[in-house]
Amino acid sequence: MRVSTLMMYQQNMNGITNSQSTWLQYGEQMSTGKRVNRPSDDPIAASQAVVLSQAQAQNAQFASARSFATQRVSQEENVLTQVTTAIQSAQEKIVYAGDGTLSDDDRASLATDLQGIRDQLLNLANSQDGNGRYMFAGYKTDSAPFDANGNYTGGTTNVEQQVDSSRTMVIGHTGDKIFDAITSNAVKEPDGSASETNVFSMLDSAIAALKTPVANDDTAKAAAAAAIDKTNRGLRNSLNNVLSVRAEVGTQLNELDKLDALGDDRKLSQTQQMSDLVDVDWNATISNYTMQQAALQASYKTFSDMQGMSLFQLNK
Repeated sequence: MRVSTLMMYQQNMNGITNSQSTWLQYGEQMSTGKRVNRPSDDPIAASQAVVLSQAQAQNAQFASARSFATQRVSQEENVLTQVTTAIQSAQEKIVYAGDGTLSDDDRASLATDLQGIRDQLLNLANSQDGNGRYMFAGYKTDSAPFDANGNYTGGTTNVEQQVDSSRTMVIGHTGDKIFDAITSNAVKEPDGSASETNVFSMLDSAIAALKTPVANDDTAKAAAAAAIDKTNRGLRNSLNNVLSVRAEVGTQLNELDKLDALGDDRKLSQTQQMSDLVDVDWNATISNYTMQQAALQASYKTFSDMQGMSLFQLNK
């Protein structure tokens, strides 16, 4: 192999260029804090980082979904707490209305009280969230789910949200499952007839009975007492149904808390994995940067010393 002055020059230049490239690479790593700044730096780590970043993005999406679900379910729980209180108040009024010694004026006063509770329940049934969407309308959130008569006109499907990779939960019950339903173990009617399910119809029956004068009319008194007793049984069934929905809602809130904790653990683990893949080992990088800088300076010195030399001078 023939050795020429040009070859010596090119070899020295290549050495300097390579050393400078390596030195700049270490400098970039120190500047960004990343060992892998482009796929060519470490193709395997870069490909693994892409997959991991997708997993991180998915985990972040589920965290956002759980935040929305928690807010929505908490709002429902707050409303159902008020519904429970209202039904319990109605029960107290109904029990008092069963006193056969009440005058027609007393009964009319109780009817007024029950009407106020009914209006409160209807307002709760048509509750809206912070965005003005009706909470108990299913997916038909643009219109009130209950009309003035207490009939349900909303959607028939509960609102669901995926809150983890393998978990979808109900975050919004339709109003008919709360205000127009009873549990399987509901108190039955003595005559075997179908139990009333609509809480507004229950109250309407009692209000109408209490507004009807019964003084000195035993037949009217018996009819009114029967209506009051039926409403009493109906409200008990309605309350049990609301409490069962509240129990489900409470279970969902507990589950969301646990899923959040698992999501936080997953996030921490993924962050550590990503750091192991692409982040700088500061001790090694600073040491390599310093050594490469010294080697580059030596290369500059050698090249500078050889600039004025040729093979003829080396053979002297």
